Amino acid sequence: MTIKEQVQRIDAVVSTGAIVDAVKEFFAEEVNTSDYGNGGTAGKAEMIAKMEGFAGAIAKVNGITHHHSIVDGNVSASEFTFDFDMKDGSKIYWHEIIRRIWNDEGKVIQEEYFNAE
Repeated sequence: MTIKEQVQRIDAVVSTGAIVDAVKEFFAEEVNTSDYGNGGTAGKAEMIAKMEGFAGAIAKVNGITHHHSIVDGNVSASEFTFDFDMKDGSKIYWHEIIRRIWNDEGKVIQEEYFNAE
């Protein structure tokens, strides 16, 4: 499977809101993540735990929009808008670019989030 095909597959899963499933299926064990809020994770298990906690805090998914993706070699960038109502009464509206680096096995080894607002 090519990186382009893997990007299409992971973006399709994320678009359904199954973010924990996306991490479980597409991330390498040694993955590292970082975001524009200066947070990050080291390893797949830590990212799964983070995403399970986040997903569990969502009260309602108002929308997830996948805008575009590009692939250059083993690097991809996907643009999404996420709109959530959280259980604590807050609202999350993120327009972001997700940059991924892929290994030769078609797994994400680095994922970084950029604010696209």
